[in-house]
Amino acid sequence: MPHLHTSALLFDMDGTLVDSTALVESTWAGFCARHGLALPDVLAYAHGRPTRETVSRFLPDPELAAAETRRLVADEESQTTGITAIPGAAELLAALPPDAWAVVTSAGRRLAEVRLAAAGLPLPEVMVTADDVAHGKPHPEGYLRAATVLGVEPAATIVFEDSGAGVLAGLESGARTVVIGGLTTYDDAAERYADFRGFRVAEPESGSACVVLTVPEPVTARTGGAR
Repeated sequence: MPHLHTSALLFDMDGTLVDSTALVESTWAGFCARHGLALPDVLAYAHGRPTRETVSRFLPDPELAAAETRRLVADEESQTTGITAIPGAAELLAALPPDAWAVVTSAGRRLAEVRLAAAGLPLPEVMVTADDVAHGKPHPEGYLRAATVLGVEPAATIVFEDSGAGVLAGLESGARTVVIGGLTTYDDAAERYADFRGFRVAEPESGSACVVLTVPEPVTARTGGAR
């Protein structure tokens, strides 16, 4: 089985560690109904981006956008029905050293805490949320910040993502970027796995500070340059 060597693992949350698809789509469907927007257009843009950026994209009035953002965030923070962990995620996180992984999410901190708890996943020691960055994905700021807090070079990390915006953020940070789920847009730049089943934390070489993962064969192998 292949091995991945890294100084730290940086995980997106929604769609990568947590399956919140039904709830997210329901929330955005309500937004579209209120403002006469096409749901497929909104979902295509929203995936991987902070709520405030998506709302501002479709509602040009700043006051209306701010009010709608507050409404959406409040709705999301109060709902946990149907939220589950991506298969294999809980086992992988439980096996990782606490100082060797982080969550980098486009959700706000409170929402991230709610969804991780609802999915039965641990809260990381390092979590970079939409509240902590000036630029959301696809900008690499979140991943760069997480690497800095963990005290590692971005190029020595592995980013796990499920959205186009997130994959771009991971690649732009210099990290090796792995796709979790069905995204195919960036298959030429990143290997892809259906989920985390089969991921195992192996014993590193004596004296090594790196994390070694034993993983299944990827659905799609990376053909681009080393990231």
